[in-house]
Amino acid sequence: MKGHLRKMQRDPGPEPRYHLPVGDARLEINDYLGKTFTLRYTNEIQCIGCGRLTKKSFNQGYCYPCFAGLAACDICIVKPERCHYAAGTCREPEWAQQHCFQTHYVYLANTSGLKVGITRASQIPTRWIDQGAVAAMKLLRVSSRLLAGKAEVILAAHVKDKTDWRRMLSGPPAAVDLAQAGLDLLAQCDAELSALVKNHEPGAITRMEQPDITTIEYPVITYPDKVRSLNLDKEPRVTGILQGIKGQYLLLDTGVINIRKYGGYVVEI
Repeated sequence: MKGHLRKMQRDPGPEPRYHLPVGDARLEINDYLGKTFTLRYTNEIQCIGCGRLTKKSFNQGYCYPCFAGLAACDICIVKPERCHYAAGTCREPEWAQQHCFQTHYVYLANTSGLKVGITRASQIPTRWIDQGAVAAMKLLRVSSRLLAGKAEVILAAHVKDKTDWRRMLSGPPAAVDLAQAGLDLLAQCDAELSALVKNHEPGAITRMEQPDITTIEYPVITYPDKVRSLNLDKEPRVTGILQGIKGQYLLLDTGVINIRKYGGYVVEI
């Protein structure tokens, strides 16, 4: 197979089935567990935004003009509390209406340990799968991305908002009582969250009444003893026995590779 990579797609379920997009084709990657898998970078990158060829990838697959001009590449995507739509400086106001002014959830997940995060309602549970969470639950339902980002900042003062990818790929995290952890976290942040609620219209932030925990098992035969990252820019040909798939990573017996990082890279498989 030959074509440009995109991030892996998942069929949601207790054990995700992964599909690796290569150009217009999709490789049913679960079927290759335990088999030798080889991926060769052809030294071409096709922008995942506009399709043009680019010598360098920005923000996991974009050419520089797209990186500098698309709302999907703005700083507020990774730091939603810095949304500047109200200032009239949004790069793509229509895009923002479709993506940012929709119902979001602030959640608690167990990835490499407890972490908080936000996601659009339509991205549950795929967002959790992409992060390698073994369990996750919604804490707050929020009316916009900006407001979700502000709530996340409050919670992140007590729980991490990032995953330690090396620990996540080293094996399942220690089990935690997610429901109790969620109750404890909301109690710790009660005063600040209540103040945030008062400054917005009724219903803009709603606490989830009952814990609804999603658990996820990943197709992994064995985890690596030592996590070694494979880099296509330094090693254009990677090969090894496919031992597992977790998050956006392929786990080979020779190392791990983050497929999402190489969006737009033209490869042969």
